[in-house]
Amino acid sequence: MLRLIAIAVFALTALSAAQAMPITPVHQDGLLTEVAYGCGAGRTRVNGVCVARATVRRVRRCARWNGGVCVVWRYY
Repeated sequence: MLRLIAIAVFALTALSAAQAMPITPVHQDGLLTEVAYGCGAGRTRVNGVCVARATVRRVRRCARWNGGVCVVWRYY
């Protein structure tokens, strides 16, 4: 008798919890934040490699390179 009551209580709690759950849509546009090319926040893809946007700005501001090092900077 005790086992029958325990099964009935378990079934009642499982059914009531299933009915109380809200049904949410699979696709929600407002909750997703897309990042550039899958690189992450603050990064972008250059020649197939993810780099920081600050690095891209530094390279763009260099006026002359010598041996992979910026020699002269451009100040705007």
